Amino acid sequence: MARVLIVGCGCRGRELAAELVARGHAVRGTTRDPAAMALIQAAGAEPAQADPDRLATLVPALDHVAVVVFLLGSATGTTDSVQALHEMRLEALMRAVLDTTVRGLVYEAAGTLPVSLLDAGAELVARECERSRIPFAVPRVEPGSGWLAELVDAVDRVLSAG
Repeated sequence: MARVLIVGCGCRGRELAAELVARGHAVRGTTRDPAAMALIQAAGAEPAQADPDRLATLVPALDHVAVVVFLLGSATGTTDSVQALHEMRLEALMRAVLDTTVRGLVYEAAGTLPVSLLDAGAELVARECERSRIPFAVPRVEPGSGWLAELVDAVDRVLSAG
């Protein structure tokens, strides 16, 4: 099966990782917090300490990855930092994946962030992926309402299209 990178492997990311691992995928999950590395490993995923605000820390985690899941719809921080994460940082990541093994992207377009911000991120992903001919999915399922099945399905759709 394919290797999936979950950018933002917190509680929901670890749940997604465990489900993807159970389906035979190799999963790598990122966290900013070194203390969370053991939790990611306990979910069956390979932990990677990386900060989506610092692309240089994230690029090594892209090694041998087929699909990136950008799972930061509930990211916390200052308004400016969260906005940058879903705009400038996301755009930089989109450009960085062009020279890697990544052949698909899933962008979480639901969560606790303002809908306008998530819509802007979804539009950016669609524009960049279409331009680069990279399959993508933008699930809009709210946490707690079938989100896990929808994200797993999104990963499968992107893999089958790539």
